[in-house]
Amino acid sequence: MIPSYEQMGDWLEEIVQQFPAPFFAALDGGVQLEEQALPDPDFPHGQMYILGEYCHDLLGRYIVLYYGSFAALFPDGDEETWKDEIFATVAHEFTHHMEDAAGLHALDDQDMEFLNQARRDLL
Repeated sequence: MIPSYEQMGDWLEEIVQQFPAPFFAALDGGVQLEEQALPDPDFPHGQMYILGEYCHDLLGRYIVLYYGSFAALFPDGDEETWKDEIFATVAHEFTHHMEDAAGLHALDDQDMEFLNQARRDLL
């Protein structure tokens, strides 16, 4: 079941409230939900989607989740699956935020290794 964009937004609001206030320090743009899917441009179309991103740019620091990417990856997921994936994605992006604030990049390195392995697996 693919929930509506609005339903995912409601779940995201509930889930974000579960994180402690210090996680939001310097996250001036908060956690946002975009409707589109974000296919990873380094993979054949439909092979890899970006579920969320931590952004630190001219607009500030913020987290974006992509509804369309969740819909593409979990079309048969039930409510629990969707909520679990939303939580995991938000937690992952908060880790990027906290590492960025501390000048660290361990999760970036792990993400890069994951993507490199996924590329090798496609060959």
